[in-house]
This record gives sequence, C-alpha cells and structure tokens, in this order.
Amino acid sequence: MPYGLIAGNGRFPILALETARELGETVIAIGIKEEASPEIEALAAKTYWISLGALGKLIDICKSEGITELMMAGQVKHASIFSSIAPDWRLAKLLFSLKEKNTEALIGGVAQVLAAEGIRLVDSTLLLKPLLAGEGVLTKRKPNADEEKEIRYGRRIAAALADFDVGQAVVISNRACVALEAMEGTDAMLRRAAGLSNGHPLRLIKSSRRRQHMLFDVPVAGLATISTMRETNATILACDAGRTLLLDKDEMIAQANAAGICIVGYKADE
Repeated sequence: MPYGLIAGNGRFPILALETARELGETVIAIGIKEEASPEIEALAAKTYWISLGALGKLIDICKSEGITELMMAGQVKHASIFSSIAPDWRLAKLLFSLKEKNTEALIGGVAQVLAAEGIRLVDSTLLLKPLLAGEGVLTKRKPNADEEKEIRYGRRIAAALADFDVGQAVVISNRACVALEAMEGTDAMLRRAAGLSNGHPLRLIKSSRRRQHMLFDVPVAGLATISTMRETNATILACDAGRTLLLDKDEMIAQANAAGICIVGYKADE
C-alpha cells in the first residue's frame, strides 16, 4: 500500500519525498495548488493537484490509489485556511459544524471525516525522524546564564501560546517578550520584533503544542530561519527536542555556527 502525502509549501514535503525515495517507499503526492512546489512531481510516484478546500476530491484520490495512511507535510498559510478557502460540500459541512475556527479544530474534524472513509492520518514526521531537533546544545556556542533565563521565560510564554492554537513562537529581548507569533509566520514576527527591541539581541523560542500526536502543524526551522535570524540580530533558537523539524539540518547548524547563533533543544515538558 502506498503512503499519501498532502504537500503544502516549503522544504518539508520535498525532503519527505526525497527520503521516501531513498527508503524505497511508494508515496503518492497530493499537492495543494495554492501552496506546493512543482518539484514534488519529480519525486513522488504519482502526483495529483487539488485546491485548498477540496476534501471530497482528496478522499476520491485516496480511494482510487488504495491509500489508507495519509500524512501532511509543509505549511498552509493560516490566513489562507479561513479567508481564502473555497470549500466543497464536504468541507463546508465540516466547517459549519466547528465550534471554533482554528487549525486544531479544523484538522481534527478532517481526520474524523477521513477515518470514517478508512483513511488514517499518520505522523507527519514519519519519514524525517533524523531531522528532528535533539536534546541539548546543537551548535558550537552555548547559551550564557542571562540567555538561559530569557529562554526559560520565553518557553513558558510560548507553551501557553501554543495551547491556544494561535502560534508556535515568541521573541524575547532584554528580558521582555517583544513579539508573539500569529498568522504572519516566524520570519515576519522576527522582523517585527527587530523594530521593537532597540537594538538588543533577539531570542527566538519555538514550542510544539502540548498534544500526544504530531499529525500536523509541527514546528519547523530551516536555512531561511537562520538567514532571517542573522538579518534581525537573533542569537538564540530554542525549540522542543524530538518535536521540531530542522530542515537541511546539517547545513542549518553549519550556518548557525558561522553566524555565532546558538540552537538548543529542550524536553517538551521543561
């Protein structure tokens, strides 16, 4: 049986498909037209394209290909999910039934609809376990005592924010929380924070939601993150070990070392 992969934007789906090919796994890609890169076509065993909101077509594809396990890889802009979506009748029915309009509720509802059709959502990092952040300091530079205090302060705030399904990151600077991530994403948040920090270094804190599964919305950082951190004078990236994907991990750590940036992974419950 092939895996199905719903591809959003960014490097996540590309790396997942590359890894699947190396492992000899058959993966059918279902690319979201508004988000996914055409690169997926060269890496997947077969590729379908659907619009955001085409839940019925997604189910039809899975059934025609014999897909019973489906993973989500890549981002879908949060603003697109609720403002630009053109739902088919199946998704419209689901949206009408939701008590809250947030990602957790929406994907949870989609998972229930898929399960009723014999299709199970599986861990989105299934093919990328080696790219999950490890525990401890991952770079040459370690956080100093003041940075460690700011990290722990930021992790408390980020954990609370994640529980409300709003964002997964905060920025701390000079012992103050200067920015919370919302729908704009991490890079835009860092640039906004840089304008509020009066030149003080930024500490980027990412936190995964306090849930047992990793079916969707896994925190991700990559080369673009390091580039934006350099641009905005962000010197620390702290994240949940085993629950945060570091895309292009080796090169990302090498670039962080070259820039004097510290990357550190913490147990999710710390």
